[in-house]
Amino acid sequence: MSENTDESLISHLEALRETLLKCIISLCVGIPFTLYLAPGALNFLVKTIAGSSNITFNYFSPMEVFLLQLKTALLLDVLVCFPYMAKKIWDFILPALYDNEKRFIKNTVISSTLLFLLGASFCIFIIMPVVIKFGLSFAGGNINPMFGISNIINLTLMMAVAFGIMFQTPLATVALIKSGIISYEAISNLRPYIIVIILILAAIFTPPDVVSQLMLGIPTYLLFEAGLLFAKINTKKEKINE
Repeated sequence: MSENTDESLISHLEALRETLLKCIISLCVGIPFTLYLAPGALNFLVKTIAGSSNITFNYFSPMEVFLLQLKTALLLDVLVCFPYMAKKIWDFILPALYDNEKRFIKNTVISSTLLFLLGASFCIFIIMPVVIKFGLSFAGGNINPMFGISNIINLTLMMAVAFGIMFQTPLATVALIKSGIISYEAISNLRPYIIVIILILAAIFTPPDVVSQLMLGIPTYLLFEAGLLFAKINTKKEKINE
């Protein structure tokens, strides 16, 4: 019995090693192509962030833009290879799951990924141009804006990740209610506290200015309400089916 357990553990570890190796190889294969695409992708990102504002982004060291292009290439590499890596990881864990667990994990992963991409896209295409315009509003007299490209890109990536994380709110709300951890009525009564928690998290994830915090906090609260509404409708359907 012990030998069979050991053999099973070794075979699982071998399968895991093979899966991780294939994921790493896919990243290595993809990096030359994403390095080629990185300059164009970085320029597109800069134009998107600038929006309609007539501004120029500056760099202050010879290697600064190259390092940003390298960072962009690595990010693109992960995004391009993600479907393949996700499939390999899914194929690894699939045999150990029951049918209902497969459906639950599949739906959760797809919903979470879509919400993250929606949050990141909302930040890049909608929020960042507004942040730039807000920054330009302070210019005048002897005060002239000078935007460093590294600061802007790093801020964009940080805020994109923050929006992606906070946009998981409806998924978390539905999961808590559906699992029975908390009831719909209980979480509805906690609205004032949830608003405070959302504002605190928005303050942590964004730069220390009220505009950025509200731009993250307001959509997050609206998504919380959307998750609450979906959970209410889903709960009613389950009661009807019973």
